[in-house]
Amino acid sequence: MSVTFEKRGAVAVVTVDRPKALNAIDRSVLEGLSSALDSVEADPDVRAVVLVGGGEKAFVAGADIASMAELAAVEAESFAAFGQAILNRIAACRAPWIAGVQGFALGGGCELAMACDLVFAGPKAKFGQPEVKLGVIPGFGGTQRLVRRVGMSCALDLCLTGRMVGAAEAVQMGLASRLVADDVLGACIAAAEDIAAMGPVAIRLCKRAIHENADSDLASAQAAERTLFGLCFSTSDQKEGMAAFLGKRAAEFTGK
Repeated sequence: MSVTFEKRGAVAVVTVDRPKALNAIDRSVLEGLSSALDSVEADPDVRAVVLVGGGEKAFVAGADIASMAELAAVEAESFAAFGQAILNRIAACRAPWIAGVQGFALGGGCELAMACDLVFAGPKAKFGQPEVKLGVIPGFGGTQRLVRRVGMSCALDLCLTGRMVGAAEAVQMGLASRLVADDVLGACIAAAEDIAAMGPVAIRLCKRAIHENADSDLASAQAAERTLFGLCFSTSDQKEGMAAFLGKRAAEFTGK
């Protein structure tokens, strides 16, 4: 299988597992990610997802060039649409996704990482959008997610030069969330377990507030935020969370 799915309590671990191909994305990988998404969305007990690459050399080194080289224009557009749809599902998933990047996250791999809510980078992580070196541009949303993460100047730098950046620079520019000294998977799982212990409805609404309003003007975004804030007060999670705080005990959230 190109993608494996493992449930560890409230955390799911999804692995792109083509280490001999440096976990390069082909249609089977996208289909595997789609299946993993189906599993997450069907199981309310999964409250956070960790996404990693098999082996130690790469998270995902890019798209599978051998499977793309002879595509006609309409076929290439269709492949890009399929990839964008899967990555958009990751970004919109109710459960936060954490990408654990060891080694290369290039091209489609960088785009896949950016679709996740958090990106943890190991010391040997390398990020980049080198598509121009192949005579093409990013096709899985890279030009758009990159500019939203790091700003136009850095996005143009990476997309026009095709250069790679290391973990420290990726964190500095906002492409990655954290630099992890070692045990990237362990750090991702620990963070996922922290998220899973929070109020599930609040986590879902927080994601929604950020993702849906990132490009809105401040007044409109704040209006959306206060609506979602108010909605929290119609949930049992809010009542449990505040009662637990006042009672100086751990909250037991139900996601309702």
